[in-house]
Amino acid sequence: MSTITLLADRIEIADLFTRFARLLDEKRWEDADTVFTDDVAVHSPRSGEIRGIDKVVGFMREAEVEGEGEHTQHMTTDLLVDVDGDRATASANSLVYFYRDGQAPHLTSGLRLACTAVRTPAGWRLRESWTMLAWTHEK
Repeated sequence: MSTITLLADRIEIADLFTRFARLLDEKRWEDADTVFTDDVAVHSPRSGEIRGIDKVVGFMREAEVEGEGEHTQHMTTDLLVDVDGDRATASANSLVYFYRDGQAPHLTSGLRLACTAVRTPAGWRLRESWTMLAWTHEK
């Protein structure tokens, strides 16, 4: 694999994490196929294990932050990507701010993310994702 291909893959996988965060924050569930494979498996403290893109999207819709004007902002940091051909592992930290329109966050969470990504004809997609809660701070 050339250095240029490896760098391009790493950039696309970094963009994949950004698309995932934006999908959650902007509630763009119709764009889930730009992030996940059809047979994705998601593991998290809130959902347990969910398999299949339709079930994952259904859970995300149901788990939307409730309350008028309440939003999230996911910030992904410390991304580490290891590409091996058409498969990659990636991990990152994520800070999630829960806030209401025009107000400072009232809840913040620190997460650790681990994912397996695969190259598809449409580009890199997450095939499996693990989210681990590291901490939560309520104001």
